[in-house]
Amino acid sequence: MQPDSAEEEQMVEKAFQNVLSAYLASNHRKKVEIIERAYHFAKEAHKGVRRRSGEPYILHPIAVAQIVISELGLGSTSICAALLHDVVEDTEYTREDIEANFGPKIASIVEGLTKISGGIFGDKASLQAENFRKLLLSMSTDIRVVLIKMADRLHNMRTLGSMRPEKQFKIAGETLYVYAPLAHRLGLFNIKLELEDLAFKYEHPQKYAEIMAKISESEKYRDKIVEEFVAPVRARLDAAGYKYEIKARVKSAYSIYNKMETKKVPFEEIYDIYAVRVIFENDNDEKERVRCWEIYTFFSDGHKVHPDRLRDWTSTPKANGYRALHLTAMGPDGKWIEVQIRSRKMDVIAELGYAAHWKYKTGEHDDDTELDKWMNTIKDILANPEPNAIDFLDTIKLNLFSSEIYVFTPKGDLIILPTGATVLDFAFEIHTQLGRHCIAGKIAHKLVPLAHKLESGDQVEIITSETQTPQPEWMEFCHTAKAQNHIRTALRKDRRLLAAHGRNLFNEFLAKENLKNSQKLLKTIRDHYGITSDEDLYYHIACDEISLSPEEMRDIYKGRSSIIKKLLRNPFSSKKDDGKNSGVRQEEEAPTPINRKEVYVLHPDLEKPNYLVQPCCNPIPGDDVLGFVNSDEQVVLHKVSCSNAMRLKSSYGPRLVATRWGEIAERFTVVIAAEGIDRQGVLEDIIAALSGKLALNIRSMSINARQEVFHCEVTVQVDSTAMADRICQALKDIKGIKSAQRIS
Repeated sequence: MQPDSAEEEQMVEKAFQNVLSAYLASNHRKKVEIIERAYHFAKEAHKGVRRRSGEPYILHPIAVAQIVISELGLGSTSICAALLHDVVEDTEYTREDIEANFGPKIASIVEGLTKISGGIFGDKASLQAENFRKLLLSMSTDIRVVLIKMADRLHNMRTLGSMRPEKQFKIAGETLYVYAPLAHRLGLFNIKLELEDLAFKYEHPQKYAEIMAKISESEKYRDKIVEEFVAPVRARLDAAGYKYEIKARVKSAYSIYNKMETKKVPFEEIYDIYAVRVIFENDNDEKERVRCWEIYTFFSDGHKVHPDRLRDWTSTPKANGYRALHLTAMGPDGKWIEVQIRSRKMDVIAELGYAAHWKYKTGEHDDDTELDKWMNTIKDILANPEPNAIDFLDTIKLNLFSSEIYVFTPKGDLIILPTGATVLDFAFEIHTQLGRHCIAGKIAHKLVPLAHKLESGDQVEIITSETQTPQPEWMEFCHTAKAQNHIRTALRKDRRLLAAHGRNLFNEFLAKENLKNSQKLLKTIRDHYGITSDEDLYYHIACDEISLSPEEMRDIYKGRSSIIKKLLRNPFSSKKDDGKNSGVRQEEEAPTPINRKEVYVLHPDLEKPNYLVQPCCNPIPGDDVLGFVNSDEQVVLHKVSCSNAMRLKSSYGPRLVATRWGEIAERFTVVIAAEGIDRQGVLEDIIAALSGKLALNIRSMSINARQEVFHCEVTVQVDSTAMADRICQALKDIKGIKSAQRIS
């Protein structure tokens, strides 16, 4: 197709008309003229440019604008900003040009989007935290910046198929690591689910296809069960005069996969795979809660309700503004079905989160105060920025994932914290100084330690001491970004004092040895230990982690390795030196660079495999793996599901290489755990299944029984994950064994 073909022009024009149609059908004031001007301006700016898929580039900003109006419900300002979001970044036009043509508000949003363009993450770890800070700073001035950024990311994920495999892994990784949690925190429920599912599709294509196929197979049966379940409730709703709609939805593929992995069960054993949503029209805000509870009685009168799974977010919304009444009732087939009861307004806020504020602008709103609280926490973190990129992202993520608990101060004030929050988190949430001097808490007149995990409904009193100061171990049991950030800041001040002491020790040592301090000397010592800054070097000296002695200095100049060097190496340094090469290292040839644009074939059956395995997840042939290229141009493998891999791919995306397993002949050691009902002869049956039926060499086995239940762990050698799966299935086929899964 020619670039300026009439057919292509017609396709672009049709896409823009769809945006206009959605805008005209909305409740917004109609400012069509400025939207059309923005479209023609962007079209001219991107003229002749194409996306990797080959389509005209202008289709991308049009698609983002379509998401902004159709899925986020935003108005003309956001639509114009979406159409123009790549103009300043990718063309010769400037912010001043945008402002001259469209005014300061649109120009400000476009500038905010330009600062964080190209994804949150750059090529260097040091830039990533800075780019993420820019995103958060933009959010704190105009939340529409991040809402449009979410639309941009969603369209990029929908068109990810045209990218190279290693790019797909990088973009899917950062989407799961930051964008999906950010969508969750902003209350963008549907966008969060779609981002997770798309990322899952590209990270685990086979598992995604299997789950989607099973969801499709069970669709007719599921529809029949749900209709039977809601039939009596429909009759009650009709009799009470409600105007309503009932929707049945299925859990997302990603959440089903997570549940299967967490519980180690197959698809068929996931019981709450579907849910029912009742949305009723409501013309009186004062009666909204009463009507939710009335509809609850329509379900509880005709069905058995799970007593521990009632969730009331009608009076106390979630931190992202979500309001609804949830219950879980027994379905006709004996499986639990979750029910969500919402008014129409609750439903819009649930789907659009803070984006719904543009639809419901009626002065002061409860949700606004929750958003303000969250933004204040973000500003608090930005005031004391964490220099380490990965630590910074981890700190922010603590505030992005928010399954909340509700706890109270001694005076009865409500404090919302993430699930897993401790007494120390609570103290820092109330006031920084309270957290810094906290020594314990008191709940129901009982003393509890700082690490005590709080539960919803706890009323907590904090006990302090003027002599108490933040300790390094506090980081291990803090679950809020605010607490971790303040503890890090306090510890960093202590670190500076130690570094100053270490500098004095170093200078004293040099004077004693008649050596002169210089940057060359410092760099030689830093390179030897794998330390990046002088301050870190002085800190390790003060902590006695680096010994100052004439012998050590001679070792450094000979190039010998040391224990500290191994301890402080970066995540991609090679592991060639295992302690055997204690002499002077021989001159080595420069490693051959790995082509990261091609799929790297893994050969486990070579005498020396062409990859390194990380012990944190210990992948074996057949596992879904990610390859990272280290500084010695070696491929380091992690399982895709490994938490360390998730952090690394978010921060070291350019080091990713797409991989696939080659021929496999070698055997690998795995540990299989099985549980079941104890009986005489079960051990004999396990050995017969593994040694006899599968002809496996059992390397070790442990089994223990408590009352009627036994737990067994068996170490065997396999040649692939397929064989590990066969072992698990063979164990499950044994009478009495209820579960079997690979644990290492």
